[in-house]
Amino acid sequence: MTGIAIVTGGAGSLGAAIVRELVSRGCQTVIAFRSNGDAAKRLQDELGSELTHLVMADLADRSAAEHIVASTTERFGAPTILVNNAGVMTESLAQDMADDVWDTLIDVNLSSAFRMSRAVIPEMLAAGSGRIVNISSQAAYRGSVGRAHYAAAKAGLLGLTFSLAKELGTSAITVNVVVPGRIESEMVSSRMDGKVEQWLDSTPLGRLGTPQELASAVGYLTSPQASYITGAVLHVGGGLVMG
Repeated sequence: MTGIAIVTGGAGSLGAAIVRELVSRGCQTVIAFRSNGDAAKRLQDELGSELTHLVMADLADRSAAEHIVASTTERFGAPTILVNNAGVMTESLAQDMADDVWDTLIDVNLSSAFRMSRAVIPEMLAAGSGRIVNISSQAAYRGSVGRAHYAAAKAGLLGLTFSLAKELGTSAITVNVVVPGRIESEMVSSRMDGKVEQWLDSTPLGRLGTPQELASAVGYLTSPQASYITGAVLHVGGGLVMG
């Protein structure tokens, strides 16, 4: 497989695994990141600047999507693959949540996926094909105490995915969503104190997933072998969510 891919949140543990997977499949890949520039540079040094390109952008900024796509096109050409992986998580009970806390999280976790998709669609339509993969969360199905904004945003990605799949199907652009369960990552590690046994008990496979297991699912959905799959939900969670 060859292609030109954009991975938002590409410098974190999950994003970096996705970048590695796409590069291993022959893609020139843009690593879009906001604050962890050192990690992004290390990843580029590992994979090579001929196959990766760094773009710093704050996805809460409405102009970020156009900037990322323009930089991608200038460096590699028009994007053929988009992975909306960027996400943040904060904690607040709904009754205490300030509007700006809600708005910021919705902007980064949901609205940025819409804006990134909107920015790449014209290029994919011109090419006659494309792949969009959105990264949701088990919280979209199970809810999350103190994280109603996060669960709502991740659930919103499902509706966005299904709608884009219907709009773009006749143009051979597939749009799918991957739903991670509890995957070894910075976000999970920072919240697992005292919860590991409970989490493993609720997961039929009895362990955390690895970033590579998530990345492999993304790689498959962006591959030619997945050309007849669109509007699908692929759970990578050890059975935490079924159906």
